[in-house]
Amino acid sequence: MKPLKLADFEGNWTLTRRILQKNAPSARFEGTARWLPDGDGMAYHESGTLMLDGQPPMQGERRYRWQEDLTVWFEDGRFFHQVPGQGGATRHWCDPDLYRVQYRFGRWPDFETVWRVTGPRKNYAMISHFIRLNP
Repeated sequence: MKPLKLADFEGNWTLTRRILQKNAPSARFEGTARWLPDGDGMAYHESGTLMLDGQPPMQGERRYRWQEDLTVWFEDGRFFHQVPGQGGATRHWCDPDLYRVQYRFGRWPDFETVWRVTGPRKNYAMISHFIRLNP
């Protein structure tokens, strides 16, 4: 597979996510993700419903900024991580927690991310599936 470019992500996707916590109830997220052109990069926005076992559903959203080199930045301008264009592993250190992610592009244009987060009070895996809605 040839490395992905930022333009390959543009558009609307369904997003389903499972959050598996070591010492807490599991959770699900169902919604959409959008990559839209924004200046010299793309704005990423996900929104949907978060369902925690034993709790009423909640609305949730997250925003990032993606650059042409596949670097991902938080909304406030802080660096988050760089996506490997052919898939693979990368990480983000947010003292005292380590966020490790695996990008799986083997079934492109659908893809998966698997985050493993560990720290003094965190220990969970977050598996997200993205399915393209429009090419």
